[in-house]
Amino acid sequence: MPAHFEIHVADPVRARTFYSGLFGWSFEPMPGAEEIAYHLISGPGLDAGLTGGMMQRMGEAPASGTPVRGCTLTFEVADCDDRYAWALANGGAEALPPTDYPGIGRAAYVEDGEGNIVGFLAPEKGEP
Repeated sequence: MPAHFEIHVADPVRARTFYSGLFGWSFEPMPGAEEIAYHLISGPGLDAGLTGGMMQRMGEAPASGTPVRGCTLTFEVADCDDRYAWALANGGAEALPPTDYPGIGRAAYVEDGEGNIVGFLAPEKGEP
């Protein structure tokens, strides 16, 4: 079970706007980490069991459209298609369109405009 994740970005302001809109996350500068522009992430889906951070990328970003690079995390959402459409309308790019996975749910991946891929999943609802 992951405990913490980090998102590496070239443009922290743009990336905070993207993830705030996509998942409703908030960002708070971490004291003592100003030189790397590190922000702690809080909000829906994150708690003491899973924490997140965003930091200034320490080199060149991977080229857009290249194969998956690094770790890809998938977060639960209520509506996969809604979040996918929001991401594409707000600087994201298609990595894997919304797809149904029987017994699991509907999932998609997008590029975040910073060289990262993020996934989201609307779990399949059980029978009433």
